[in-house]
Formats: sequence, structure tokens, C-alpha cells
Amino acid sequence: MKTIFQHIKGDKTIWAIVAILAIFSFMPVYSASTNLVYVVGNGSTFGHLIKHAVLLIMGFAIIYGVHKVPYRYFSGGSVIMLPVVIVLLAVTLAQGTTIGGANASRWIRIGGIGFQTSTLAGLVLMVYVARYLARNKEKEIKFKESLLQLWLPVSLVLILILPANFSTTAIIFTMILVIVFIGGYPLKYIAFILGAGLVVLTFFVLIAKAFPDAMPNRVQTWQNRIENFSQEGGKEAYQVEKAKIAIATGGAIGVGPGKSVQKNFLPQSSSDFIFAIIIEEYGMVGGFIILSIYFLLLFRIFVVIRKTTTIFGTLLVLGVGLPIIFQATINMAVATNLFPVTGQTLPLISSGGTSIWMTCFALGMILSVSATKTVTEEEILDDNPLDILHETID
Repeated sequence: MKTIFQHIKGDKTIWAIVAILAIFSFMPVYSASTNLVYVVGNGSTFGHLIKHAVLLIMGFAIIYGVHKVPYRYFSGGSVIMLPVVIVLLAVTLAQGTTIGGANASRWIRIGGIGFQTSTLAGLVLMVYVARYLARNKEKEIKFKESLLQLWLPVSLVLILILPANFSTTAIIFTMILVIVFIGGYPLKYIAFILGAGLVVLTFFVLIAKAFPDAMPNRVQTWQNRIENFSQEGGKEAYQVEKAKIAIATGGAIGVGPGKSVQKNFLPQSSSDFIFAIIIEEYGMVGGFIILSIYFLLLFRIFVVIRKTTTIFGTLLVLGVGLPIIFQATINMAVATNLFPVTGQTLPLISSGGTSIWMTCFALGMILSVSATKTVTEEEILDDNPLDILHETID
């Protein structure tokens, strides 16, 4: 055990939080997978548990590998990866998997493995934004120049994600606005970008309404979710009803591990609505503990920021760390009917491959920052992306 601790660097509390969430996730995923087995007819509960365990082991390998990379390389790496994710998003939008005949193109298959490209795109975009802000920290930002250098790549990525995944687009856009505000981007320009984003979204909805065959069911799905949430006495979505029943059944201490009843009726019980199953089985006490762990992770993120000596390191940790907490908050809010259904998973607990891996990649970046003691802003910002490619090839 002592040998293992010698090889892991960075904030040990974050390592512990990741391990606790991962270990805890086994029982809820195993329990909730009965819906996939006995209702959908997909595999076995033990098979889903093994798959989840393998994904988490690969996730820990990602964290370990990424946290060993000096975080200055992520700056230039984002420039290299940005064109790659744009191409991947375009391919996904054109050839991605559809669900139930609807245009929900979010996945492509690479080597036989399903991959959700929007999660990778969001991560790369946050690092790219952090790089831009750090490079311009001592300059007067000119709006026209920032439109080309910052907002053109951002808008291109978000436009490619929007048709298939509005909630992810909204989360990424919101997080980018938060980061640019913290990074010192002029407030009047942020207001303009926000207004432009709302105009683009309105235009997109009007186009989708005018040509429904181009993106069948997508805008209608968003509209139904908002109406089901906002209308008092209106008929709620089926999964929300079952989630509320699960939470009410759980009470203070829950019905016990593996004894959930609503897992057999609640769609996405092992992913999007796993928090409802956790409360049913472990009660409000269990739900509060999970919530507290995520807030502890948020606190440790700010501890890392306080110890970071560079602007890029600070913005990098914020850019990749805050979305994890934001996503967890949205998932729990949806399960408790405080927010419309969005399809966001609970980080490190819900089943799913890409979401686990990208969360682990982000945590690896945070740990890389916390593990780095001596680095200057000049070393980071003078990095040439081509040099990184050469070093990688060598």
C-alpha cells in the first residue's frame, strides 16, 4: 500500500473522493441494472456489474496516466485536439446512432465501442478557453479579435452538439460564460455573447419547427420536458413520477441495498435516475452523504486553485472541475423534480463509458495541477502545439 501511495501525486483527498464514489457505485448499478435485464432483456445483472467495474478500472488508469503529465502540455494539446473534436462531432451528427427512430445522434462507434463525442468536445473546449484567457490576461481584449480566436471555435463546437444534445450544449455554454467572467473577459462582451447565443437558439428552434423532418422529435422533446415540469397539475413524465415514488418510498433510511422496487419500472435507473434509486435504498441519509461528497470535491477543487501559481492552472481547474459538480447537481435536481429532465448522468456513480472516462480525464488534469510545484506562466503559454506533437512522436 505504501508503494502505491508513492506513485500517486496531487491532492490525496480528491483521490479518496474518487475511490469512495467508485466503490459506492457498484451496489446501486448492480441493483438498478435489473431494469435492463428483466424489462429490456439486455444481458445479466452480473454482466452489467463487471462492465461497470471494467469501465471504472480504465477510468482510474486514465486518472493515473493524465495526472503524471505536466499540466502545461494541456494548453497546447487543446489547440491540437480542437480540430479533431470538430471533425468527430460532424461525423457523429451525420452518422451517429439514433434512438427509437428519433434524431438523437450522440454516439459513434470507434473500434466497436460506443463513444459520445460531445463529452470529449466539452472537455477540450474548456481547456482551450482557459488557454485563451491565460494568454490574454495582461492584454486589453479586443472584441473583434476574440470573436475569431475564442468564440468562433466555441460556437462551431456548440452548434454541432446542439441538434442532438441541448442539455449538454447548455451546460458547456453556461460553464464557458462562468470561466470567461472569472478570467476577466469584459462583462459587456459577455452580455453580447449571451444575447447572441439566445438568438441562435431561437433561430434553431424556428428552423426545426419549420422543417420537422430534418430533426424529428428533438425540439418537441425539449418542449414536452419543459411543459411537464412547469405546468402545475400537468401530467408529469413517466420517469419523473417513478423517481418521486422511489424517493418517497426510501424515507429517511431507505428500504435497504438491492431492495428497490422502482428500479424495475424506472427507465434509465442505472444512469440518469440512479440518484432516485440510491435514495430509495439508502434513504435521505444516503442521498445527503452523496451530496456532501460532491460538495467536498468542490471544496478540494478550490483548495487546489488556492495553491496554484499560474493563471492557466487556476482556469484549467475551474474549467474542468466545475462542470463535474454542475452535472452532479443537475442529475440530483432532476431526480428530485427540481429541474426538467436533461439526460445527465451522476459522475462516477452512473453506469456509462464515455461519461466515466471524461470525468476521470478531467480529474486527472486537476490532480496534475495539484501535483505540480514549480512552473511559470511563461513555460505554459510559450508551449508550441507542434512541439508537443514532436515530443509525443519521439
